Amino acid sequence: MLTNRLVVWFNEVTKDDVNIVGGKGANLGEMTRAHFPVPNGFIVTSSAYFKFINENNLQAKINKVLEGIDYTNSAELNKASKKAIQIVMSGKMSDLLVKEIFSSYKQLSGIIKDALVAVRSSATAEDLPTASFAGQQETYLNVQGEANLMLKIKKAWASLFNARAIFYRHDQNFDHFKVGIAIPVQKMVASEKSGVMFTLDPITNDKSKTVIEAIYGLGEYIVQGTVTPDHYEVNKKSGQIINKQISVQKVMYVKKGPYNVEEKVPAGKGKEQKISDKQIVDLAKIGERLEKHYYFPQDIEWAIEKDKLYIVQTRAITTTKKDVKEISSETTANMPLLVSGSPASPGIASGPVKILQSAKEIEKIKPGDILVAPQTNPDFVPAMKKAVAIVTEHGGRTSHAAIVSREIGIPAVVGAEFAMKVLKEGEVVTVNGSDGKVYKGAFAKNAVKTGPTEYIKTATKVYTNLAEPEFADIVAKKNADGVGLLRAEFMMAGIGTHPRKFIKEGKQKEFIKKLAEDLEKFCKPFFPRPVVYRTSDFKTNEYRHLIGGKEFEPEEPNPMLGYRGAFRYIHDPKVFELELEAIKYVRNKLKLTNLWIMLPFIRNVSDLREVKKLIETSGLERSSSFKLWMMVEIPSNVILLEDFINEGIDGVSIGSNDLTMLILGTDRDNSTVAPEFNEQDPAVLWAFEKVIKTCHAKKITSSMCGQAPSQYPELLEKLVKWGITSVSVSPDVIDSTRKTISQIEKKLIS
Repeated sequence: MLTNRLVVWFNEVTKDDVNIVGGKGANLGEMTRAHFPVPNGFIVTSSAYFKFINENNLQAKINKVLEGIDYTNSAELNKASKKAIQIVMSGKMSDLLVKEIFSSYKQLSGIIKDALVAVRSSATAEDLPTASFAGQQETYLNVQGEANLMLKIKKAWASLFNARAIFYRHDQNFDHFKVGIAIPVQKMVASEKSGVMFTLDPITNDKSKTVIEAIYGLGEYIVQGTVTPDHYEVNKKSGQIINKQISVQKVMYVKKGPYNVEEKVPAGKGKEQKISDKQIVDLAKIGERLEKHYYFPQDIEWAIEKDKLYIVQTRAITTTKKDVKEISSETTANMPLLVSGSPASPGIASGPVKILQSAKEIEKIKPGDILVAPQTNPDFVPAMKKAVAIVTEHGGRTSHAAIVSREIGIPAVVGAEFAMKVLKEGEVVTVNGSDGKVYKGAFAKNAVKTGPTEYIKTATKVYTNLAEPEFADIVAKKNADGVGLLRAEFMMAGIGTHPRKFIKEGKQKEFIKKLAEDLEKFCKPFFPRPVVYRTSDFKTNEYRHLIGGKEFEPEEPNPMLGYRGAFRYIHDPKVFELELEAIKYVRNKLKLTNLWIMLPFIRNVSDLREVKKLIETSGLERSSSFKLWMMVEIPSNVILLEDFINEGIDGVSIGSNDLTMLILGTDRDNSTVAPEFNEQDPAVLWAFEKVIKTCHAKKITSSMCGQAPSQYPELLEKLVKWGITSVSVSPDVIDSTRKTISQIEKKLIS
C-alpha cells in the first residue's frame, strides 16, 4: 500500500494510484512497469503534500485569502494567488520528508555528480476523463543539487495556487483542498528534438491515423505554441506516413550550462524535417502500443536525445467531446481570405478581433470576441472562455491554444503567420477552424446547418449509435427515430473505477447515481423516442484498466472470446444488478420510460433464460414501453435464432462487425488479416438474410447497429428488401441513410 508513503519510485506505481501520485505520476509508473522507454525517477506523493499543508496549518490561511474573491476579475484573482503562493512558500518541510527526498535523489544520481532532473507537477485530479489539467501547474527542467531540488518541489506545490489553477478548479467545481499534488522527479532528457503525439486525429477524431508534431529543442515550446511544429500523419493499419507538413523553426529552447535558454535555429536547419521518417514510424508504433495498453486514445509527450527515443508523459485524450457544426461549403466561398494556418478546433464563428500581446491584457476580451495572440498559455484561459474563436500566429494542433479550444468547444486556427499584423483591432472576421482559414466579414448564418434538415418519413426506422452523454442534446435534434445502440462501456469508462471496487467499498449507490445521471442525459432529449441501452460488455482486459480493475479481473489469452457479456452477468450478478438499479431509477423515478435494454454476447439459450430471470427479479418487466432486445453477434445466435426468440425477446440487433469477424474467423483490427474482413462475403450475407427473415416470420423487430448499412448502399438495399425494421448508424450519416432508405423503399413499391 502506497497510501501513507511520502516518496515512491516509478516502478512501484500503477495507473490505479492516481489518488497518491496524480494522473501524470500514475502514468509514468504504469509505463515504466510496462517497459516503455521512460526516464527513471521517483515521486513525492500527495500524502507528503497534504502532510505539509496540515503541519503548517495552511488550509485555513489560504481559504481566508480566497474567500469571496471575484474569479472573473483577473486583477483580484492574481492578487489572491500571490498571497496564497507566499503562504505555501513560507511553510517548512518535516525532517523526515527532507531525508527521504535527499536519499531518493542520491540513489537516482548514482555515484556520479548530482543528476539533472525534471521536477514535474501531478495534481491528483489531473488528466482524468472529465477534465484536463494540462499546464495548470509548473514544471522545472534541468534542476540540479539537493537545495535547488527542495526549492523547486516547494514551488511546484505552490503552483497549485497560481491564478490559472485556482480559476480552473473553480470553473470545474473542484474543491481547492480535495485536489492534491504529487511531484514526479525524473532524470532529465536534454531533448535535441521533442514533440507531441495523438493516437487519433485531434481535429476530426479519426482513429485510423496517428498525428505527430515535432520541433527542435525542449518540448516547452511546442506545448506553449511558441513555435509552429512539423506535422506528420501515419496510417495505423499500413504503418505508412500519409502526410507531412514541414514548418520553418526560427528559435528553440535548449539547455546551456545550468540554464535553459532560447537560441536561434540556423536558417538551413530550421527549414528541414525535424525527425527522420524512421523516427516518425517508430513513434507511431509506440503510440499504438500505448493506446492498446490503456484502451483509450492517448496524448503523448516524447523526446529524443542522442537518437534515443523517450516517452515523458501520456494521458487519455479529453477533448473529443465536441459539437462540430456542419458547415456548408458555400459559407465562406465568396469571402475575402485574410490569413491561413493549421485547423486546430473545428467549427465556424464570426466576431470582432481583439489582439492580445500577452495574458496581462485578457481583460480586453468581451463575450463574442475573436481572440488573436502570438500563442496562448494557461493564463489566457479566462479570456478563451469568453471568446467565440481563437487565432494564434504560432503553434500546432497539439499546442495549448488548440487543446483548450477543442475542450471548451470553440473554433481555432493556429500557426497563422502574420495574423497580428494582418488582422486589425475591432475588425469583424470569420474563423473557420475546420479549414484553418480566417476571412474578412461575418459569415451568412443561414448557410450554416445548425438545425435538423427536412424529415423524410420511411417505413424502416433510422436509429443512431451513441456513447458520449455530451452529444445527446445535439444528436437528439437530428432526424433519428431513437437511439439503437447506447454503449454502456463509455459511460463506465467515464466513471473510471471498476464497479466491483464500488461494491467492495460499499459505494453501490454512488455508482448507480452516476450511471443513472448519464442515462438521463440520453433519455431526456430523445423522449419519447426509444433509447436502446446495451448493457455492459467490457472484456477482461478493458475492465482491468479501470481503477481497481486488476484486483477483480483475470488475465485471459483471448479476451474477445472470454469472460464477457451474458456469461459474466450470470457468474457475477452484482455488477449487472447495479446497471438494472440505474435503469429502474431512470424509468420509474425520472419517468423516462423510453429506456430499453439490449443484451450482448449471449452464447446460448440457457444463458438468455438466466439473464432474463435476473432482470425480472430486479422488478423490470417487458411491456409495450419496455422492450428487451438481444444482440446477434455470434454464429450460434444465427443458427438457433428461433429458439432464442421462443425464450422471449422483443427484437434483435445485428452487430455486423463482430458477427462478420466470427463467421470469417478474421480480426479487422489486425492489419495482416484485415483485408479478409468483408461484410458482403456470401457467408455473412446469408447470416444477415436468415436473421431478418426469421424475425419477420416470428413477428419481432430486427435491426443492425454496425457501420455496414451506411458504408454500403447495395447492402442497405438488401437489408430493406429482406424486411429489416430499423438500422442504427453514426449521427453524421442519419440524414443520408434516411434519404437512401427512402429511395430504396420507393423503388421496391414501384
